[in-house]
Amino acid sequence: MSFKSESDAKAYWKENISLVVKLIAIWFLVSYGCGILLVDVLNNIQLGGYKLGFWFAQQGSIYTFVVLIFYYTKKMGDLDRKYGVHDE
Repeated sequence: MSFKSESDAKAYWKENISLVVKLIAIWFLVSYGCGILLVDVLNNIQLGGYKLGFWFAQQGSIYTFVVLIFYYTKKMGDLDRKYGVHDE
């Protein structure tokens, strides 16, 4: 990876870390918030015959994590192209 300048490198990593922190916060909210803290509230809602709180605890956080992986991959590709460090 070769940046045009030191300032580009710092800006790239700042944006990268910012994206990672945001995605980890979303995953935390879904897995811990919906799967543990809000489970009683969410259990009043049914999804496919299962209580929504149970669904988030068992599968929702996993699905969210997979979606976040694909989103991260897309955004990092965009970020690489923005700073000219993408692979051809």
